[in-house]
Amino acid sequence: MRTELSPRFLAACRGEPTDAVPVWFMRQAGRSLPEYRALRARHPILELCRTPELAAEVTLQPVRRFGVDAAVLFSDIVVLLQAMGVRLDIVEGRGPVIAEPLRSATDVSRFGVPDVRSELADVLEAVRIVAAEAGVPVIGFAGAPFTLASYLIEGGPSKTHARTKAFMYSEPGAWHALLSSLAAAAAELLVAEVEAGAGAVQVFDSWAGFLAPADYEAYVLPHVRRIFDAVAPSGAVGIVFGVGTGELLGLLAASGADVIGVDWRVPLDAARARVGPRPALQGNLDPAACLAPPEVMDRLAADVLRRGGGRAHVFNLGHGVLPETNPDALARLVELVHSWSPDG
Repeated sequence: MRTELSPRFLAACRGEPTDAVPVWFMRQAGRSLPEYRALRARHPILELCRTPELAAEVTLQPVRRFGVDAAVLFSDIVVLLQAMGVRLDIVEGRGPVIAEPLRSATDVSRFGVPDVRSELADVLEAVRIVAAEAGVPVIGFAGAPFTLASYLIEGGPSKTHARTKAFMYSEPGAWHALLSSLAAAAAELLVAEVEAGAGAVQVFDSWAGFLAPADYEAYVLPHVRRIFDAVAPSGAVGIVFGVGTGELLGLLAASGADVIGVDWRVPLDAARARVGPRPALQGNLDPAACLAPPEVMDRLAADVLRRGGGRAHVFNLGHGVLPETNPDALARLVELVHSWSPDG
């Protein structure tokens, strides 16, 4: 494993030549790792997220084990909602649960932009620790305005996001005020993470794929663009990722992000045609491939690499590592990606 800071990940994000395709995995920290589960048995997840030394340790575990090209901060998108004064918990088997969901336009006034450097000082300290120890670039992150708004309005995870979209359609003024606050808060957090040592930041829009392109463009895109406009002067790489966003890829490319994350539903060469030549692409092996026999996983990964073309491509999964994934499969993937060449 390399011990010096590698430019490979950041170079690929900027479309520059690299000596090998870089690789990291969403949710590489936690879930499938026995060393994470040992910590998790003693600490609730939000305690792990909000204790700098523990969050840094979990972030560093996959870097030590796999030799990945980036260390993604172990945290959760809902810590930003906590900073905004939202009472919530992460319930095992369900996800974030909001104590008092947003139910009317007048409720929007409850959500102002927090002082993230104070309210999330523990998260920023974790970034500093990781940046000093990782030997690879650190990726900070924040939840995207639509996804955070959905949690606030639905009260937790949703299969339809019907309440959220109904609010969006029926209360456009309040909707844009809410997303403006969420975007400003996310931008503040990401800029602070860069100041703490992150070389890249990712905006997670987990639920954006539930929107039609016209709705995403009208109700969401201006706020996502505002986030990347705020990050751009720092020089950090900006990444945007959503699930089921194949029909939105062209719009995501207009967000100002340097890198577009692609889930497993759209082949990377098709994604390239949709976004154009400029943004780098990240992805997009189906996470379930890591549960297949090794030779099958290798074949599927090689197809992703071939379609990525070996340039302006960061290898990743099309979503997070599944909890039942054998860590040996991820180690094998890292070795395969680093040894792959477009010349065969």
